[in-house]
Amino acid sequence: MMKCFTFYDNREVTVDINALRIFKAVAEEESVSKAACKLDYVQSNVTARVKQLEDELDSPLFYRKTRGMALTPAGQTLFDYAERILHLVAEAEKAVQDNGEVKGKLAIGSMESTAAVRLPSILACYHQAYPKVDLMLKTGTSEELQFAVLEYKVEGAFVAGSVEHAEIVQTPVFEEELVFVTEPNIESLKALNGVTLLVFRQGCTYRTQLEHLLRANGMLPYKIMEFGSLEAILGCVAAGMGITLFPRSVVTGLNYANLLRLHETPKPFGHVPTMFIRRKDAIETKAMAAFLETVLERGRQNRPHSNEDKI
Repeated sequence: MMKCFTFYDNREVTVDINALRIFKAVAEEESVSKAACKLDYVQSNVTARVKQLEDELDSPLFYRKTRGMALTPAGQTLFDYAERILHLVAEAEKAVQDNGEVKGKLAIGSMESTAAVRLPSILACYHQAYPKVDLMLKTGTSEELQFAVLEYKVEGAFVAGSVEHAEIVQTPVFEEELVFVTEPNIESLKALNGVTLLVFRQGCTYRTQLEHLLRANGMLPYKIMEFGSLEAILGCVAAGMGITLFPRSVVTGLNYANLLRLHETPKPFGHVPTMFIRRKDAIETKAMAAFLETVLERGRQNRPHSNEDKI
């Protein structure tokens, strides 16, 4: 497949779509050898195609360094277009092949908490109903997942809270009740002698919400310890290392409720919607439509539980 570019001086340059795929791989891997391995190509072929592309566009696309390669300003411009072009090519293929049967590939992103508690039953139900869909799940923070959607790395993602972006559409799917989580013998957060937060890395909405809440209530200063999994955070909270803020469904769904004390959070911090976000310009395939329908059906079956302990 070829793409023709017309320049201001009426030159026309024809670029092979496969050359764009090779260029994109080299840019992402910052290495010809790694890109060749990723694409299962001979390294010399990758080098030749990149050089050919630079000659056709009459512009250097990479800085050649001792170790690896980095995009030039022209290369970064082409990379942005290459992502969009390759995404449109993939969407065109899906649209042509979408003959009414629910099948094909579907890449979804999710927060760790949603993936651990909400998604298992949804994914099981979806897989049983649509076994021909090849589903891929990527986890990350809400911030990371928003970028993944915008950069076409996933077709949709579950994030915490509303997203204000011109290129994103969002659908509310769950309503999460947020609770302070402490070791069992802490009857009130006011009784804490110093505060240590056990949280995910920056970009996690629940971490941000917890920090805002503590600042709003004058609970300063505080220490932060970052973890990579829900179980690690909850286990360390149970051991008395600090506190965290999570949806009630996470603590109860992972069977930690008997090991911890849950404290109600004050308004307006008590509830956060989980949104399913997608790009506005994305084609809604049969696989995506069926997935969203499955999610919304499960969401209607899940409502927030009643509150228990208070601060």
